[in-house]
Amino acid sequence: MKKRPNPETGKRERTAMYGKCTRYRVKGIPGVKDRSFDTVQDAKTWLAQAQTDARRGEFVDPRDGAISLKDYIETHWWPTQSGDPSTLERIEQRVRRHILPHLGALPLNGVGTEVLRSWKKRLEKDLGPTSIRLVWATLSGVLQAAVEDRRLARNPCRATTVRPPAAAPGRVEAWPPERVLAVRAALSERYQVLVEIGAGLGLRPGEAFGLCLDDIDFEEEVVHVRRQIKMVRTKLCFALPKGRKVRDVPLPSSVARAVRQHMADFVPVPVTLPWDDPRPPETPVEAKHRRPRTYSLLVTGRERKAINRNYFNSHVWKPALAKAGVIASLEKSDADGSRVWEPSREHGFHALRHFYASEELEAGESVVSLARWLGHSDPGFTLRKYSHFLPRAGARGSTAIDAIFA
Repeated sequence: MKKRPNPETGKRERTAMYGKCTRYRVKGIPGVKDRSFDTVQDAKTWLAQAQTDARRGEFVDPRDGAISLKDYIETHWWPTQSGDPSTLERIEQRVRRHILPHLGALPLNGVGTEVLRSWKKRLEKDLGPTSIRLVWATLSGVLQAAVEDRRLARNPCRATTVRPPAAAPGRVEAWPPERVLAVRAALSERYQVLVEIGAGLGLRPGEAFGLCLDDIDFEEEVVHVRRQIKMVRTKLCFALPKGRKVRDVPLPSSVARAVRQHMADFVPVPVTLPWDDPRPPETPVEAKHRRPRTYSLLVTGRERKAINRNYFNSHVWKPALAKAGVIASLEKSDADGSRVWEPSREHGFHALRHFYASEELEAGESVVSLARWLGHSDPGFTLRKYSHFLPRAGARGSTAIDAIFA
């Protein structure tokens, strides 16, 4: 209605918006935006519920959850993420490949258990259980942030009626010593010492690639694991080891001899790379943190540069596995002549680390010491992963029972 009456009739006249708006407005609740309703009963019902939720600190305005999942991620969630650049890259890939294409157009409060069941079934066509669990955890993190931002009342990824698939069963299997030696013999001389480093020191691939001359103390018989070479968006850089933890590992005499022989044949090469993140810095603090550093690397590629893990896996490691008879040889598989190696995740460079763990436990070393040498923050994780390598696991208990009932 117009505010002023018609001078001729003395009555207020209807405007063009008459009958097109809601009539009853609820306002005045601290922390709650005004809202209008068609009927007074709807207004009173919503007012009572909003006041109760506001007092409990649980009020969630449905209008805040109407934003699309894609807009929420790009505008509110992703810009606030921080951490290791390579970890952020993997998270970004999961969001871009598996979350936004299927769920991005839905409003936040439209992602419910029914939607998640359909999404999970779609993922199972392309991904294994472990990968699905990682993608699920990423989406759960996004929705939990929305809950804490007061855009959702609850996180549907934590519902009891729909869950990610169970972790794939199985346990770590260690290579026999004969296989370790066969793979070493199949490698070119430039890379053979990596087998001693992996199987004799338990280093991860990036840590082995980043090992430099100053990290090896031959007199004290110890190796200082201080850095790794990692890849961030196809570019290499130096960084702290996984978990940002440095550690010391005992240096066996056989590994020391192999390292000395390797240095006699291949002199350590000074290599300069950015630290932690190869992207151009945007602030003085980032420039100081990422400034390039130089280390004399023990093992480098043919071009005397840091080893690219993708190149190493495809052109050095897998050909050696095939030559040693661990996996099938590379053959043409597609019409265009492209060649693809058979899946061999369990035979990656990490297999040498498992071999190291099995040998240390078989020799009687404690789980606590092994966890420290492997760089595990929790010895319980080491025990769960490698307990089956403990010598005569279960035999001592059986002997004790037999002694009672004999």
